[in-house]
Amino acid sequence: MPGRDMAFAIRLPLSAVADGVVVVVKLAPKSHREGIEGVATEPGARGPEAALKIRVAAPPEDGKANAALLALLAREWGVPRRALTLIAGATQRLKRVHVRGDPAALLRDLERKIGAP
Repeated sequence: MPGRDMAFAIRLPLSAVADGVVVVVKLAPKSHREGIEGVATEPGARGPEAALKIRVAAPPEDGKANAALLALLAREWGVPRRALTLIAGATQRLKRVHVRGDPAALLRDLERKIGAP
């Protein structure tokens, strides 16, 4: 079954870097509810890539949605807000967020919180 194989091919949108972890996020601003919706596959420049789908109520103006995204991730993941930095996609729905800390510990913790596919 081709569809079934695709489900097992979805990876978590996390990658370790020297000083932490980078998370790929697809943000939906101006939503009626806020939260982390799960992992989805999004088209990327180098083929499909996994992205964490997140909804926030803030509008996409003057950085309000980006600030709401970082506040939501800090709250949900139990990390200090100062450990989170938006490193790409400030004006796009597909974003990259850097989480500063020990890469191995962060990967283990975030994989548990996001849920392995």
